[in-house]
Amino acid sequence: MEYRIEHDSMGEMKVPADKYWGAQTQRSHENFLIGVDIETMPKEIIRAFGVLKKAAALANATLKPEKMTAEKLEVISKACDEVISGSLDEHFPLVVWQTGSGTQSNMNTNEVIANRGNEIAGKKLLHPNDDINMSQSSNDTFPTAMHISAVIALEDKLIPAVETLIETFIRLEKENEGIVKCGRTHLQDATPIKFSQEISGWRTSLERDVEMLKLSVKPLLELALGGTAVGTGLNAPKGFDTLVAEKISSITGKKFITAPNKFHSLTSKDELVFAHGAIKATAADMLKIANDVRWLASGPRDGLGEIFIPENEPGSSIMPGKVNPTQCEAVTMVAVQVMGNDVAIGIGASQGNFELNVFMPVCAYNFLQSARLLAEAIISFNDKCAVGIKANKEKMAHNLHNSLMLVTALNPYIGYENAAKTAKKAYKDNISLKEACVELGFLTEEEFDKVFHPEQMV
Repeated sequence: MEYRIEHDSMGEMKVPADKYWGAQTQRSHENFLIGVDIETMPKEIIRAFGVLKKAAALANATLKPEKMTAEKLEVISKACDEVISGSLDEHFPLVVWQTGSGTQSNMNTNEVIANRGNEIAGKKLLHPNDDINMSQSSNDTFPTAMHISAVIALEDKLIPAVETLIETFIRLEKENEGIVKCGRTHLQDATPIKFSQEISGWRTSLERDVEMLKLSVKPLLELALGGTAVGTGLNAPKGFDTLVAEKISSITGKKFITAPNKFHSLTSKDELVFAHGAIKATAADMLKIANDVRWLASGPRDGLGEIFIPENEPGSSIMPGKVNPTQCEAVTMVAVQVMGNDVAIGIGASQGNFELNVFMPVCAYNFLQSARLLAEAIISFNDKCAVGIKANKEKMAHNLHNSLMLVTALNPYIGYENAAKTAKKAYKDNISLKEACVELGFLTEEEFDKVFHPEQMV
């Protein structure tokens, strides 16, 4: 491998000749051999850095034109666009497990943009710190990148995924409107319910999740950029924070604003905790829904078997013909991962000692993994399972009329205790509720038939 010599304030470093990063990136690359090639800084963070660096250059060009010249702005913007597009991803090798402020990833971005910009300009025009990091600090850029990437992940990926599944459930509700089945509580038989009502519970849970996700976006729209090192805004020109937020909004199409208190935005990650709480709530509902679906589809002969789901692949290497609810299982595993991530984010957010939180990379990594995995799991579950759900009407009818909890309909006529005796006798003697009720002398056959209508119990 060929190398070139780069330098920083600590001296010279050998850097791969074909990479745009510089000395500080190389130091981090060598000093943190933890999760290399697996747990690298999320691409969403890198894209967000590209956005904020371009926005910062645009703001500096207005506020400090003597330093951010038109020539510099042009090449910086071009290099940033390449970062945003992902075409420079190979030049961002750093792992999550680095400094807790994300300083090395900020400098990785500065060095890549500077070196790529110099290549575009055909001369040594840009300096990573003096030009690309102008008016900024790692301490305000990393939390800004976190918020930008979080908003995009929620608004452009997770929320649309949930809304897609909601639309599927709306269709399934309409298709299954007239079907009555046995309800269940405590995993035991309960009073009847329409299948469409059961589906409506799933739908409404997800609709409420979308409401909470959207609510959680608002605090994330506040950006730390402009606070620089400790929140005082040292070395940033007056008005930079407001203007750079406007530029970021213009680039992303999101309504970002500057955080009113930068001391808060550098040290507290409460907005991220709150937003991930909404993600966790969505994961919890998805785990419940996926479990309901696989329980209802269990069988095919010795389970509940009340619905059919798509058969996507063989389910066993030893049992021929076996098909498993694999999409449901994927969703439940993702939900468990999200819940684990929530613990890591909560603990990380609690570590904002004095003027800076130094658990930001792990918070960002877990948050973005949760949003990405859950969105992709929901789309997969929708496309390969939910859209193909069909009611097994015969099995639903059989289970409904075999349920002892239909005896609840008799409460107004024979009382709770007599109804309980009827149910217990029917179960013990393996006879119908009608037979038990008549044998006990609570109702005649004619009286029973007159008041016992399971389909009307919904």
